Amino acid sequence: MDAPLLVIVDAANVVGSVPDGWWRDRRGAAERLRDRLTAYAESGLPGRPGPLEIVLVVEGAARGVDSVAGVRVESAPGSGDDRMVELVAEAGGRECLVVTADRELRRRVGELGAEVTGPRTVRN
Repeated sequence: MDAPLLVIVDAANVVGSVPDGWWRDRRGAAERLRDRLTAYAESGLPGRPGPLEIVLVVEGAARGVDSVAGVRVESAPGSGDDRMVELVAEAGGRECLVVTADRELRRRVGELGAEVTGPRTVRN
């Protein structure tokens, strides 16, 4: 059986796409995003049936958010963008979808063969 689609989510970019006060509690905002993402692990995303392997990449003040069933959380030791590029590279050609609106990150992961979609894909 083929591996499920690897979905890598740029926590800082997705959380920052809606001005809902996330800057007052970055870790809490990342935890809320993580909890919303769990539903997609089995049900899938628009045009992408589940199951999916979801990895939420956090950085800065959001580091230390725990993984939960359906969503693995990666705390980037430095730049979250660099960690997401590493994850795509480590996937070794496996189908990857990166969720971000960051232009430079979109370019970098695209060069490695990943598809990219914007934050609205995972925002309700």
